[in-house]
Formats: sequence, structure tokens, C-alpha cells
Amino acid sequence: MIVAPPAPTAANPLDRDMPEFLRLSTAPGRTPVRVGMILPLTGSAQTRALAAAMIKSAELAMFDAGNRDILLMTADEGAGPDAAANAARKLLAQGAEIIVGPLFGASVSAVAPVARDRGIPVLAFSTERTVAGNGVYLLSFLPQSEIKRVVSYAAAQGHRNFAAMVPTTPYGDVVARAYGDAVKDVGATSLDLERFAPNSSTVMAPSAAIAKTQADAVLIAQGGSVLRAIAPSLAFSGLDPAKVKLLGPGLWDDPAIIRESSLEGGWFAAPAPDADDAFNARYKETYGANPPALASLAYDAVSLIALLSSGTPYHRFTPGALMDPNGFSGVDGIFRFNADGTSERGLAILEVQPDGFHVVDPAPRTFQKPAS
Repeated sequence: MIVAPPAPTAANPLDRDMPEFLRLSTAPGRTPVRVGMILPLTGSAQTRALAAAMIKSAELAMFDAGNRDILLMTADEGAGPDAAANAARKLLAQGAEIIVGPLFGASVSAVAPVARDRGIPVLAFSTERTVAGNGVYLLSFLPQSEIKRVVSYAAAQGHRNFAAMVPTTPYGDVVARAYGDAVKDVGATSLDLERFAPNSSTVMAPSAAIAKTQADAVLIAQGGSVLRAIAPSLAFSGLDPAKVKLLGPGLWDDPAIIRESSLEGGWFAAPAPDADDAFNARYKETYGANPPALASLAYDAVSLIALLSSGTPYHRFTPGALMDPNGFSGVDGIFRFNADGTSERGLAILEVQPDGFHVVDPAPRTFQKPAS
């Protein structure tokens, strides 16, 4: 059972409509649902393109929701925390009663106290768990959920002795903690955790160490060419793929790894393969291009806001409403927010096979546990 924390203490609560706030010209007599969106509108071409796609996705969600009272207001995340904080101040001055974004962790940390001072929640896209909580909710895909899901599934299939290969990166630090917690939670044993620099030339020694353990499941928290180097190095070092199950996070969701035969039969946690097909088709039909991977998060954020928008203005996006234990249905499956501001997602378990990824355990459609 999820217990919603009290609303963050607001020194200067924004709790009512004011004459100076922005309004919809099409509905001058109604209070709109003012949604502030903070994204990197300037900067590199890549980040600008992503921001533009996320705004398009947000607009698409507004149209699909059929709520004509939503007013989407955008502001530039800029190149650093100060710019992001100023963007939040601008949106709050315009009357935003919820903020969507920013994208980067440092920006979220800067926006959080500004929004908290006014009692306004933030639906952010960062994957940095440390910035969540106290009014900040992360919509992003977090590696903790993926590791918990794949380890839990492996344990349910009888695997009891685990080992892991984890890169020496900030991502790897997060995965290492999540791996330890997940193995402990299922009552299994971790025999070894090897760290490695994330390049193909550094994997032989840790692979050899893992192969010497008696592990019956090995988590490889890596993707791309380095993953395709690790798997054969484990086999070369004596690990028997017929007896040891290889496990992975969502980074494995890459068709290129199908060509690596030593990964055949491995399991990884990710959204169901066809979960976002309808959104992708809808986006391409509307805008003439395929959406980038993170665009669906903006769609989910605005869809969630539309779902909760029937309440009293400035009193509808409460912790209790945002943390509904039943969760919400998103582009990539179900999700819900935890008490610490992180998100929990319903993920599938996929198996690597020569002809593609096969679902061996479907993504759940509800967070409610079946009656015993």
C-alpha cells in the first residue's frame, strides 16, 4: 500500500486564480489548467530537437484528451541550473499550477525549491533518483525498476546465486545498489559484483572472475558494443550459457544484440515491444516523422494532467491524486509514483532469440495483486 506524504510546505502558496495569470482567448470566462513546461529549447541541435518533439507530444496529448481548458506554457531550461530556476519563476508568475520537466538532474534540483515555495508539483524527466521527492515526481524510466523486475523474475524461475558486471559510471553506481537491494529482497545470494571501465578492452578480467563463481544468473548492466564483447568473454572464460542465465536492464533493448549468439536465451526487463506502437503511429501521422524515445514521457505527463484536471484549480494536483496506488496507463504501459517521488513501471521480461526478442513474462496491466 502506498501512503501519500503530506503536500510540501509552501511558504508562498499559489492556491488561487489571479487576474494577471495567462488565459485562453477561446475561454475568457474560465480558469484554464495552466501547465508549465520546462525543456532545453536552446543549446545543441540534439537537445533542441528533443525538446521540440516533447512539446509536440504534449500538444498531441492535449488534443487526444479533448480538454480545451489546458493552457500549455513553455520556458527554456537553458544551459544550467540558474536558467532553469528562472524558467520556473516565469511560469509560476504566469499561473502554472503544475510543472512538466526539466530534463536534466541539475535543472530539476534548481526548479524544485522554486516550485516547492509555491506548493506546485513537478513532473520531471530526469533519471537521477536523488532529485526526486518533496514535490518532485520522476516520469522517467529508472534502472532500479528494470533491475528489480529482471532479478525478481529470475529468482521466481529458480535462480538463487547471482553475480553482476557493472560499469564504473554514475549509471553503474545506481545499478550496483539496485542489484544488491533486488537480490536481498528475493532472499537470494550475490556471489560477486565486478566493476569495469565501459569499453571492450577492459572486460576480460572481470569476466574471468565472474566465470569462476558458482552463479546461476549473471546481470550485465551494459548495452551496445561493450555488451557484445562481454557475453563472448564470459563464455571464453568458462561460463556455461546452458547453466547460467544472463540478465540485463533495458539497455539490452537493441536489435543489434541479436547477432551475438552468446546472448541467446538471456532475459531483460523493458516495456512490452508493441506498447508504444499506437503512439508512434499517431505521432508520425500528425507530424510526419517518428518520435524520439523520450517524447512519450511528455505525452504521458500531459495525459495524466488532463485525467486529474477535473478538480478545483490549484487544489487538484495533490500528492494523494498523483500517487494513486492504482497507477495510470501510459504509452509504454502502467506506471505509478512512489512515496519518494520515483516511478514504478509495469515492465515485461523479454528473451533474446536469433529472430528477435520474445516476451516470456508479459508486462502487468494492473498494480493490484491477485487475491490469494
